[in-house]
Amino acid sequence: MLVVGGGLAGLASAVALAEAGLEVRLLEKRPQLGGRATSYTLPDGSEVDNCQHVTLGCCTNLADFYRRAGAAAKIRFYDRLYFADRTGRRSTIEASALPPPLHMAPSFLRFRSLALADKRAITRALLSIARAGGKPKGVDSISMLDWLGQMKQTPGAIDQFWRVVLVSALDEELERTAAQYGIDVFWKGFLAHRSGYRIGIPSVPLAALYDGCRDAVVSRGGSVRLRSGVREIRLCEGGFRSAVLENGSEARGDACILAVPHTALLALLPKEFGQAGGLLEGLQHIRTSPITGVHMWFDRVVMSEPFLTLLDHQTQWIFNKSLLYAERGSDAQKPKKDAVESGGQYLQLVISASYDFVPLARQQIIDLCRAELGDVLPATRQARLEKATVVKELSATFSPELGVDRFRPVQQFGVKDLFLAGDWTQTGWPSTMEGAVRSGYLAAEAVLRCLGGSQKFVQPDLPPQGLSAFWAKRQSAS
Repeated sequence: MLVVGGGLAGLASAVALAEAGLEVRLLEKRPQLGGRATSYTLPDGSEVDNCQHVTLGCCTNLADFYRRAGAAAKIRFYDRLYFADRTGRRSTIEASALPPPLHMAPSFLRFRSLALADKRAITRALLSIARAGGKPKGVDSISMLDWLGQMKQTPGAIDQFWRVVLVSALDEELERTAAQYGIDVFWKGFLAHRSGYRIGIPSVPLAALYDGCRDAVVSRGGSVRLRSGVREIRLCEGGFRSAVLENGSEARGDACILAVPHTALLALLPKEFGQAGGLLEGLQHIRTSPITGVHMWFDRVVMSEPFLTLLDHQTQWIFNKSLLYAERGSDAQKPKKDAVESGGQYLQLVISASYDFVPLARQQIIDLCRAELGDVLPATRQARLEKATVVKELSATFSPELGVDRFRPVQQFGVKDLFLAGDWTQTGWPSTMEGAVRSGYLAAEAVLRCLGGSQKFVQPDLPPQGLSAFWAKRQSAS
């Protein structure tokens, strides 16, 4: 059994199939596992994530994957979300003892950066989502911004609440995002279950999360080969025959899962797959969105919170990497260099849907972000920036545009013994780590079905609670 691609989708399928008793050979072209959710070492020894990836309590399949990979203890969960506006004023969101969807109402009412009119408008829209069990009518053909207009949201509510949450979650602007994707974020993360919003952040560099994946495959007779890129998939009599590696060698298997980015997939297959009427023609219509990560090392402590979500800024998140790494349970996974010297601090900034940043030079981005840090972290104004680096992921995610689902293929797409995995396949989720793992599990289930098995790997969503459970049940019965 071949798996091409060592990102989350490929790793999830490889581990699941290995545990099901198959001999798996995983091929990854990079020198490390993790794909777009990994880390690498700079020349001076600092280890940086290509982008800060987080999980939420509602990401049930990602949690299952971390358990299988032996990485669950390396994810630290936080029950409180921290926000800062342009003046540096802080607000927090956390659950209360009230039943969903009211559990976050007390902290929401105290949110300092929202006017009363904004809160009234947001409450009206959130209740509309909850009462519809996450499936309000009439959203299939409109954008998220259009839906917010129908819900009569104030400009403050859109800019200080909806855009802040959704651009970070979906890596796209509201006018380009299908309404149902945005609604799903709030239903699954904030309304249905009291722990859906909890944020989980790795306490180690991302690459350190995947050691257990290699062990799970190798210990069961399989193999994991890095720096083993595939240049061609060969078919025979309408089915999979082999994968030709970049070095010219050929890898055969009874079946193959292609777990590569959709932007790279068609180059591996016969050209007719992407032509008009081809099995994967739709992939050419799936656009991508960029994410920019900015890493900064200061000569002193400038931030006390583990993370901050920023309002009124182009920078959306600040992660206190020194604190997050300091809270890890084992020094065995300690990054090679957290800060330049004792007493310094390492921060990572994230800008999703960073279209405006793509043409900017590295120093322009650093200067812009440092100016924004001065608004919310005054200590950075006097601190010395010891070093900084910028990581641009130009095709970080697929864009959750209106109608994109019709272009997303299923995992078993019509070629014998050849399967697809990737967050861009049909998963029911947008381009997230949760979606990637779901795709890997779905592909593994499809492989086993072809072998006469029926094992299930996909985990159910968190069940709705409280009033949300009542409304969801009523909606499903109607």
